[in-house]
Amino acid sequence: MDAAFNAELERRTKEVQEVIEGTFRSYLQRKDHAYVHTMIEAMDYSFLAGGKRLRPLMMRETYRLFQGGTGFVPSELAAFMTALEMIHTYSLVHDDLPAMDNDEYRRGKFTTWKVYGDGMAVLAGDALLNAAYEIAFDAIQSGAVGIQGGAMEIQSDAVDAAGEADLQRLARIAKCGSLLSGKAGLDGMLGGQVADVEAEKKSLSIDMEKILFIHERKTAALIETAMGIGACLAGADDAQLKAVLRIARKVGVAFQIQDDILDVIGDSKDLGKSVGSDAKSGKETYVTLQGLEASKAEVERLSKEAVEELKSLPGDTQFLEQLILHLIYRKK
Repeated sequence: MDAAFNAELERRTKEVQEVIEGTFRSYLQRKDHAYVHTMIEAMDYSFLAGGKRLRPLMMRETYRLFQGGTGFVPSELAAFMTALEMIHTYSLVHDDLPAMDNDEYRRGKFTTWKVYGDGMAVLAGDALLNAAYEIAFDAIQSGAVGIQGGAMEIQSDAVDAAGEADLQRLARIAKCGSLLSGKAGLDGMLGGQVADVEAEKKSLSIDMEKILFIHERKTAALIETAMGIGACLAGADDAQLKAVLRIARKVGVAFQIQDDILDVIGDSKDLGKSVGSDAKSGKETYVTLQGLEASKAEVERLSKEAVEELKSLPGDTQFLEQLILHLIYRKK
């Protein structure tokens, strides 16, 4: 990737960081800290620990595809960008716990449980998840408030154009709330995590079908959520939304296979966490089943297929294309 893309990626990531940090701070400021200040501090520590902010970035960039490349971030988009990143963060906080992966470092810093204890880390993760839904429901409520009362109260076929547009906007926001909760639950990330834990305990025999089940849910589901919500909020039609979700699934699986690869050949200084943990625990991954070179080839295949389908979507797809390809060569 060239220097120009890296500079643009840094600029856009910084913009996204400002949006989600502002929304997160605004949420915390509305809370009474009197007896929960330690949990608030742990939430703050976890959420603002850094990271690629890949998911909110992909949500915003997908939104821009269907909105003519505008840099404007409406309140509902900011809410869902933040909510999704909070869900991602809670999953990492819980993943790192002694009862799960028992990791002491994340993003070059001590993990939440190492700083605050495992009990407070569980609560902080729970709080981040619940806060994400609060923020998302606030967006739905705000959308409902924006609807003209007459268009809702008068049972008439003659709903004016503005009222109809408001109803469609509210329907899109509600659909995004359903997508967010569904992909974070048993049919998505949580289901993938359960299968992953069962596989590690050897209570679930592992093969490629189950590896892909885990990757598609544990990792790809939140990528699908990011791009799907971006497209949905921007007014994509059903066919376009299905295409976006297909693209996102391929990107998500490729991203996770690359993560498996980096656990074998990555540098802990680049990654900000220890490497070789899968091998130490005897965990089966895409790499252990298919080999390193075949895994690299699959990452490239999936990413290129995603890019080709992305080109069929409206708007300027160049940055998203480069971002997807960037995932192939990432070192961290």
